Amino acid sequence: MNGAAKRLAVYNFGLFVAPYESPEVAGFRFREPANFQAAELAEGFLGRSGYTGEPGPRSWGQQVFPRFIEGSGFATAPSTLSLWAGLESLMAFTYNGVHADALKHARDWNVERRWPALVLWWTEGKPDWAEAVERFEHLHDHGPGPKGFHFKEPYGPDSNRTTVDRTRVRELSARNAEKQTDLLAHVLSARV
Repeated sequence: MNGAAKRLAVYNFGLFVAPYESPEVAGFRFREPANFQAAELAEGFLGRSGYTGEPGPRSWGQQVFPRFIEGSGFATAPSTLSLWAGLESLMAFTYNGVHADALKHARDWNVERRWPALVLWWTEGKPDWAEAVERFEHLHDHGPGPKGFHFKEPYGPDSNRTTVDRTRVRELSARNAEKQTDLLAHVLSARV
């Protein structure tokens, strides 16, 4: 399969400051469904893994967590695994609209990270949680490369360093904004 046929996988991981059902994490709980809906409406979104035993999409394998969960007191942690058409579509979703609002408040719900926020990589198939965690830890341990990278040092599907087309990001962000007007109004109404 040539590089143009590859899709961009993204995995992120964090640790809450308190249990999921606690008041300290209420803002996350309030925004989580809107974030998933905004992703599904976003240009270039191809799919996401669900979570075993929860309604929604099927889980892409057994969910596992990176070693950074050890000693946290948690058995699970907030993490997502999804596929996108490219860097620009993922960046347009991540840093604009509904998801940008969640990022603005993330420090209120999450402990300070000693690990990357996310890992990106190009794939021809559907990744599973174990592969995502392995690439996440590799990025932490070895820095960005074709095996795992982030937006600041991106790689293309050909495994070479690349740049993000900021004009394309703005175009996609504008299209996404039209589709998530109601969702954004909902999350901006949050008191948490």
